[in-house]
Amino acid sequence: MSSAALEIKLSRPSRIYRPSEPLEGKIVVKSASSISHRGVRLAVNGSVIMQVRGGTAGLIESIVGAVKPVVIVNRIIEVRPPGRIASGTTEIPFSVTLKQSGDDNRERFYETCHGANINIQYLLTADVTRGYLHKSLCTTMEFILETDKAELLDQPASPEMVIFYITQDTQRHPLLPELKSGGFRVTGKMSVQCALSDPISGEIIVETSAVPIHSVDIHILRIESILFGDKIVTETSLVQTTQIADGDVSRHMRLPIYVILPRLLTCPTMLAGPFSVEFKVAIVISFESELSKMQAKSDPRTPRLWMAMETLPLELVRTR
Repeated sequence: MSSAALEIKLSRPSRIYRPSEPLEGKIVVKSASSISHRGVRLAVNGSVIMQVRGGTAGLIESIVGAVKPVVIVNRIIEVRPPGRIASGTTEIPFSVTLKQSGDDNRERFYETCHGANINIQYLLTADVTRGYLHKSLCTTMEFILETDKAELLDQPASPEMVIFYITQDTQRHPLLPELKSGGFRVTGKMSVQCALSDPISGEIIVETSAVPIHSVDIHILRIESILFGDKIVTETSLVQTTQIADGDVSRHMRLPIYVILPRLLTCPTMLAGPFSVEFKVAIVISFESELSKMQAKSDPRTPRLWMAMETLPLELVRTR
């Protein structure tokens, strides 16, 4: 019994394409002997899958099987008619354009994004169909979709900066008595409208603090909302943490903020009909405390007695 293997090779190693660009590559068949087939087909599928990973209890768990995926593209093309494939390595080229000029294009091509509850994914599936007595060959590869260049925003002259300050009076959660009585003041500025290809930039200045500082961290948060009936179910997940300072910070020193955005875990801010994906950035100041040592692995999104934070909305855009 001969063995055969199937592989998809795209023309771009990055696997990044745009809807109006041709998606080109090769279907590679490796077989020890020639094989007969009933056609070689290529399926292109793109969809928005709304679900919950990790079995979160409550209402959002019940929508896993209730919310239908949003189909963006679903196309099947025959790249080779029925026949035989010779032994050895056979390369079958293909080319397909996602957004065709004759389509009404009612469905928007959202950018690839892998969230906790919302997954926007584009897949190529190659299939070599064989007879009933032979196992068909099938393989799947994900490619990454970005917005068409014609729809991109012009690069802003400078990122929009927001000035912030953090004190014991701006905190809405309980603080350690020594923090409440001694006080602290942290100021700074940060870009809150940012191109995905650029870092989040800014600066932080610790002006005063009666308690030594343990660390200064920047958290990127992703807010995913799903429309379920007449309710909007929202969950926030931590995307990335970047430490700006470790240990007690010299007062009045300018600490630069330079945070590079992760590629597949972020996307342009999206406000669609059945779902939305938005982002926030949290500046978290952790102070020295015996309590913090006992809960070193606490969730950074949850305010603690030894922490002070400021959360700002973050708009992510794709630019030229």
